[in-house]
Amino acid sequence: MSDNYKNRGVIIASLVVILWIGHLLYGLLEVEIAADNPWVYLHILVQTHLFTGLFITGHDGMHGTIKPHSPVINKVFGTAASFLYAGLSFTKLKKNHQKHHNHPGTPEDPDYCERSQNFFVWYFTFMWRYLTIWQILVMAVLFNVLGVWFSESRLILLWIVPAFLSTFQMFYFGVYAPHKQPHLNQMMPYRSRTMNKNHIWAFLSCWFFGYHYEHHQSPWTPWWKLHAVKK
Repeated sequence: MSDNYKNRGVIIASLVVILWIGHLLYGLLEVEIAADNPWVYLHILVQTHLFTGLFITGHDGMHGTIKPHSPVINKVFGTAASFLYAGLSFTKLKKNHQKHHNHPGTPEDPDYCERSQNFFVWYFTFMWRYLTIWQILVMAVLFNVLGVWFSESRLILLWIVPAFLSTFQMFYFGVYAPHKQPHLNQMMPYRSRTMNKNHIWAFLSCWFFGYHYEHHQSPWTPWWKLHAVKK
């Protein structure tokens, strides 16, 4: 096996991080902020998608799939991607995500909302469980530091709004749609459904994460190879 193949996960993770940083800087430096400028909305959508890719890169770090058998590399990428996404703690995310895989769709699953299947109740419950004072302080500091060079409107439209929209994208395709009730027989043992096979839509919607039964079935498969698991 060639070194390039062995390092493919590292190369892909690096590209996601570079694209996220590069597009964010381009938007903050070059995009004209105006309500009648259609490019603003396009850049918001692109940055939203890149935010989701950033989180899923951190997620692959949790599973050790960025570079198999290299916990240090996985932790470095996972920590960096989680922090860049929204000041998240990679250690806390990894701990809770392991519980999710051990007890999907049950009261022991930190991503599951037992008391309600309503989208917004579940979403806010999910977000509340991961939100920390430390995260809020980190993001506030970053916002004020970046505010030295960029206007508040640019930061809000091209950094904060895409991050916020990304949480809905990840929650719907990676938590709500796969794990909501009813839990049918074909969803067992992971209590997870999956989207129909369509690799273009699967990537655009959530970086193949909609192939969610396959992810639970093969958690050692990185996001960019999940389509190969899909039957």
